Amino acid sequence: MHFSEQLVTAVILTTLIGSYVIGNLSDFLNLLSLNPSLPAEFKDHYDRQKYEDSQSYLKATTRFGFFTSSFDLAIILLFWFFKGFQYTDAFVRAFGFSSIVSGLLFIGILLLLRTLVFLPFNIYSTFVIEEKFGFNKTSPRIFVMDLIKSIVLSCLLGGFLLALILFLLEFSGPYAWVYCWVASAVFLLAVQYIVPTWIMPLFNKFTPLEDGPLKEAIFKYADSIDFSLSNVFVMDGSKRSNKSNAFFAGFGKNKRIVLFDTLIENQTVDELVAVLAHEMGHYKKQHIIKRIILAVFQMGLIFYLLSIFISSESLFAAFYMENISVYAGLIFFGMLYSPIDFFLSIFFQALSRKDEYEADRFAATTLGESKSLVNALKKLSVHNLSNLTPHPFYVVLNYSHPPVLERIRALKPL
Repeated sequence: MHFSEQLVTAVILTTLIGSYVIGNLSDFLNLLSLNPSLPAEFKDHYDRQKYEDSQSYLKATTRFGFFTSSFDLAIILLFWFFKGFQYTDAFVRAFGFSSIVSGLLFIGILLLLRTLVFLPFNIYSTFVIEEKFGFNKTSPRIFVMDLIKSIVLSCLLGGFLLALILFLLEFSGPYAWVYCWVASAVFLLAVQYIVPTWIMPLFNKFTPLEDGPLKEAIFKYADSIDFSLSNVFVMDGSKRSNKSNAFFAGFGKNKRIVLFDTLIENQTVDELVAVLAHEMGHYKKQHIIKRIILAVFQMGLIFYLLSIFISSESLFAAFYMENISVYAGLIFFGMLYSPIDFFLSIFFQALSRKDEYEADRFAATTLGESKSLVNALKKLSVHNLSNLTPHPFYVVLNYSHPPVLERIRALKPL
């Protein structure tokens, strides 16, 4: 399929600038939707100062996000139009490595440059904004160690998958996209087992929940819904942030439910059981399996389209490249694919919000009451300084969970 260099440039440029404009427009509308009046549902949980803090937090993160996104767009455009991709490719090719090694080096350099360029922003976000609002518990040492671990893991796991994809695309003929699809799907499933057991413990300590009323209540509830549960883990989330959460990871025998230690400190036994009932609801409603299946089909679409565009001369000419290569094609296609990804992300966010309502309803129905989950959601929102009145357009673009007020109102009739 042939497209002119000008058309490719226009599509990618429009996508970059369009995403920037739409994203910041949604942020602006979100700020306009801030309501100084505390919603009636939260009058028994939020005091006036805390509510004002939540709005100040949103303003601070939004302003910072605008600056970050503006800088990001400027860097991408400067790197593109000052032939940064071509210079990087020429540097890599000078070593005379094989195409696979050259590809790993090319993409690795781009990712490392991006990491270094945005490192000051991550530092500011963690040690200034999060610190100002009482969330940050990360020490400089933990921050540095997390960065090192993330880079090493990216090199090992990401490098392995990337090398395999490059090899398949280059040497496996016209059905290379199918082989890549299968390999990526297998990798995705493998990661579901690897992450809870091997990856997550590299960053946090996971301690089995100690015996007591909470553990007894959790296992009693799990038995009542026929949910096989070997253990519940407590994660030392407080060593990085004061925010609270709970989550479900893995599946099969390797599934684990995790409570942040900060969550346990702020919730009653009934509320904690309600939070975990919600997480178990995701499993019982097969939301996790459905999301994995959708992710696998999305991979298939990506690799099929990649097979069409990856060797397009117009695509490489748009980025001032002198040589066509599989590894550079991956980067350029990713930018060309952005419009499709934008609309798919809206669909997946909507599906995720639907699943959250189902998990809420499952928890309330199986517990026989919704008050505990409602109280838990209220406490989580207050503790995390959540925005109670997000703009609908912002929700469509960014929320994987429904706004907390909508969740509470949906639970009230139960």
